[in-house]
Amino acid sequence: MGNENAKRIQTSLLNSVEKKVLVWLAMRMPKWVTSDMLTWLGFAAAVAYAVFCWLANENVNYLWLSSLCLVLNWFGDALDGNLARVRNTQRPKYGFFIDHSIDALTTCLFCIGLGLTPFMSMNIALFIMIGYLSLSLHTYICTMTLGEFRLTYASLGPTEVRLILILISIIYIYNPFGTWSVKIFGKQWSVYDFAGSIVALALGIMYVVSVITDARKFPKGNDK
Repeated sequence: MGNENAKRIQTSLLNSVEKKVLVWLAMRMPKWVTSDMLTWLGFAAAVAYAVFCWLANENVNYLWLSSLCLVLNWFGDALDGNLARVRNTQRPKYGFFIDHSIDALTTCLFCIGLGLTPFMSMNIALFIMIGYLSLSLHTYICTMTLGEFRLTYASLGPTEVRLILILISIIYIYNPFGTWSVKIFGKQWSVYDFAGSIVALALGIMYVVSVITDARKFPKGNDK
């Protein structure tokens, strides 16, 4: 990591189970599989996710493939660091740089993919992207200044977010809501855009609250 002594804060709902699964997988990976390969697999899956989301406008069943891409992205993104730790081949500074540079691009691809689907408007998806990237930036700032590397917010981490995206796709495929919509300020909102706007607002609130809360952790005087 950029700050090797930073405390990792991981309180996601699936954290304990996920750790065991990732270590089990890492210990059984073939020797020719490297951490870098897994990192780029995760990124390639994110690109494919956006493509299949766009193709879903022609055939909704492409959402099954976009969901598979989320699983592959988890496999590559979550396993690369665990593989390095199991093999004792960590590169803390390089790993921090590459992982989070690609994470930023992956977030953009996921949100753009959402905006390309037939169920969510691009405007709402971009607001979600702004909120998520703001929280990510706050995480990196806290890592360098407070020594706290926060991996989760509101008990949700990247794995839970992927599962939510998969669930939304499955719900849309089976369409239990039909053409349900709500009228707000004279405009009709689909159930997906309405939910997405709530998510975007929640991310924005979490960012503001986190900045205010963490700012209080700094000493009032000289902080050298």
